[in-house]
Amino acid sequence: MSNTSSISKSKITSLAIGGFDGIHKAHQELIKRLDENGTLMIVSKYGSNLTPKEYRCRFVDRSCFFYDLEKIKDFNCKEFADFLKEEFPALKKIVVGYDFRYGKDRSCSPQDLKKYFRVEVVNEYKLEGVSVHSGVIRELLKNGDIKKANKLLCRFYSIEGKVVHGQGIGGKELIPTLNVVVKDFLLPKNGVYATKTKVDEKLYNSVTFIGIRETTDGEFSVETHILDRYIECKSETLEILFVDRIRDNQKFSSLDELRTAIEKDIKRAKEILDEY
Repeated sequence: MSNTSSISKSKITSLAIGGFDGIHKAHQELIKRLDENGTLMIVSKYGSNLTPKEYRCRFVDRSCFFYDLEKIKDFNCKEFADFLKEEFPALKKIVVGYDFRYGKDRSCSPQDLKKYFRVEVVNEYKLEGVSVHSGVIRELLKNGDIKKANKLLCRFYSIEGKVVHGQGIGGKELIPTLNVVVKDFLLPKNGVYATKTKVDEKLYNSVTFIGIRETTDGEFSVETHILDRYIECKSETLEILFVDRIRDNQKFSSLDELRTAIEKDIKRAKEILDEY
């Protein structure tokens, strides 16, 4: 268990339980129902996430306590309730989503928890007829539908990574880019995107490429070009916020063709970003 909170667990009276990957609009509906001493119990598992680990806490104004799914997934109903009572001795109320299940083989339901706590179950939340769910958002990102994913998140989808030196071709023969190694975050579908990039706590309009550099060295990369200025990143990491998708990754027959395509990407990115 880890936490990002200064609040004592002994004072917590309400708890929203779930994975909370993405902290999207439906998650916010759960959080609204917490009392003033309420907090999030985030049950996390390994793999690429919309909001890995403590990154989730950026999008909530509540304390967060993290628990590894592997360590609690085999509890039966009573064992899980006893565990909650031990962890949060003042706990009175639990808030969960309509599809919440827990315990060994996911055999326990919110109804089982009502034997031990006051339980509020939040109904399925839909936006324009689409169920707001982390799994739905992941599929949208994998398909490159950034605008719809952003709508369900109620913010721009973002990733964070470590800045590294690239192959050097961009600055010399194409355009200068900041190259990023990204871990834990789910990457959107390979391609070119209109983005905003946060460098040294400042936000800049940008165009970002994700995928195999088919025309040059054949290596996978995530690289972002800051529009209309040269930025030398002083910090070790940067954040990329995705606004809209421009095109698929392509292989060009020459650097000249690639350069022409990049110029078109930059023009299109400016047109898109002018609206934000």
